[in-house]
Amino acid sequence: MNGPIGGPGEDPGDASTTPPHRLTHGDCRSTRDSDFRAAFNAAQFAMAVVDREGRIRSANRAMGALLGTDPDRLEAAPIADLTGIGSDARARTAYREALCGRTDRMSCTRRLKRADGHALWAEITVTPTTRGGDGGNGEALLSVVDISERRALQKRLRHLQMHDPVTRLPNRTLFFERLSAAIGESAGGRVGLCYLDLDGFKAVNDTLGHRVGDRLLEAVARRLAACTEEEGHLVARLGGDEFAVLVDDSTGTSQLTGLAQALQRALQQPFDLAGQRIAVSASIGVVEREAAGTTATGLMQAADTTLYWAKADGKARWTLFDPERNAHRVTRQALSSTLRPALERGEFALEYQPIVGLDDDALHGAEALVRWRHPQFGTLGPDRFIGLAEENGAIVPLGRWVLAESCRQARRWLDERPGTPVFVSVNVAVRQVWDSDLVSDVEQILAETGLPPDLLQLELTESAVMGSAGRPLQALQALSEMGVRIAIDDFGTGYSNLAYLSRLPVRALKLDGTFVRGFRTARHENPADETIVTALVRLAHQLGLTVTAECVEGQEQAERLRGIGCDTGQGWYYARPMPPGALAAWSGRDDTASGSAGA
Repeated sequence: MNGPIGGPGEDPGDASTTPPHRLTHGDCRSTRDSDFRAAFNAAQFAMAVVDREGRIRSANRAMGALLGTDPDRLEAAPIADLTGIGSDARARTAYREALCGRTDRMSCTRRLKRADGHALWAEITVTPTTRGGDGGNGEALLSVVDISERRALQKRLRHLQMHDPVTRLPNRTLFFERLSAAIGESAGGRVGLCYLDLDGFKAVNDTLGHRVGDRLLEAVARRLAACTEEEGHLVARLGGDEFAVLVDDSTGTSQLTGLAQALQRALQQPFDLAGQRIAVSASIGVVEREAAGTTATGLMQAADTTLYWAKADGKARWTLFDPERNAHRVTRQALSSTLRPALERGEFALEYQPIVGLDDDALHGAEALVRWRHPQFGTLGPDRFIGLAEENGAIVPLGRWVLAESCRQARRWLDERPGTPVFVSVNVAVRQVWDSDLVSDVEQILAETGLPPDLLQLELTESAVMGSAGRPLQALQALSEMGVRIAIDDFGTGYSNLAYLSRLPVRALKLDGTFVRGFRTARHENPADETIVTALVRLAHQLGLTVTAECVEGQEQAERLRGIGCDTGQGWYYARPMPPGALAAWSGRDDTASGSAGA
């Protein structure tokens, strides 16, 4: 060969020898392979080289130790079977993509079995040695990391996060997780829930301390768990003294109500704790329905509502969810929340029911009755919303509107028939007396409408008037001094303490319909009712009060009430409540019969 390929002193013609400090390309690759194999075998991580078909070409000692076998025995083993990747379609696809070099890597977690039968959790990664899908040498590096301890720690932490530390029952988080899963898995079946609350638990905590309270919760949890152990239902503590039992494959309401009864029986026996004998009971809300179409939130809302019913009905009982009762509750909530806006939108109207003289059948007055022209529920009577208005305070602006509108209408009647004035009677709630300046409101409205005070009658219930003191009594006295009539409505249903009548500025009594109904016919006659009404009328007259009989429904009834001295009557015998314009026409009727015919 011509030309030197080495340094001085080399023999260019001697091609058979290579200086010791110079290696050929093949020798370099051999050295690298040797170094890689040494590092591969000495590595602390379990690794294996995999061919294009997914079979192990070689495994290092760490891999053999991890799987409890000689690494040489792993050669030619398909890693899909060895690692369980083949059983998961998604992992299998990702694994194939990695083997072909179309992705950087694939990773998954699998449960592996060692040669001795023991199992371990491992994180498995497959990384191709070439990219782009050209195949290259078709090799990939498999690495396996034992994560059993990490998984065990995670499991312990999850258990702590998902269980109540006092009772060791599943907590709210785990309960909702299981509930959601039960609804999803039982899409074609049914699901049920018993929602418990201990009656009087707060008293135990307050009197005996939280330590005893916690021990009581532990004991309750044990009894509930024992009660459901055979069926395998999930028992959870949702917080405080609230527990829940989930039936994730219910057979019907009878199963759930039977379970509720069993739970109550389990808690009936007193608990012996720290030398204390403690008796508790539970209120239970029971819900059972088809899983399809429901949600965990919806089911819990129904259970919470039903638990509230159980407590409201007297505690120490179970109550089954009732869709109709719940619809009524939802309607109440909807009405309560829209009362004030409805007043602003002008959705309320007044009708008037005549108050007629029993001795002359003449129109003396009219009671104003409010109606709600609801855009969704139609026309609603006062029994549907007045109680709600009193609860949320809307009775104050509503009552003020009714008072003002009634006085304006009474003034129109006076202008139309000045010779035969008709008074208007308006119901007043107790909250109107307490939460508003009723005296000032009445004074202002009378001034604005020009209605004489004696043509306005304010009706308060007997229970509101009897025992009045302070502000209510002062308001009644001020209104009476102004000339306004004060009447006691539904007299005979409340305290009936007649001594108060002489101390209150009352002008009239309205007898409750329960007494008057006994006068309908001889067949309905109740001698005690007549005796009581006769005595009440006589006493009222001696005190200078007039008496109105409510709920007059027939002629015989009216005649008997007139015979014992009632002054006026009101009821369907005379007329139903009517719009204000119809009252003038009704008052011009030829006789009582024509009025009763339209009742």
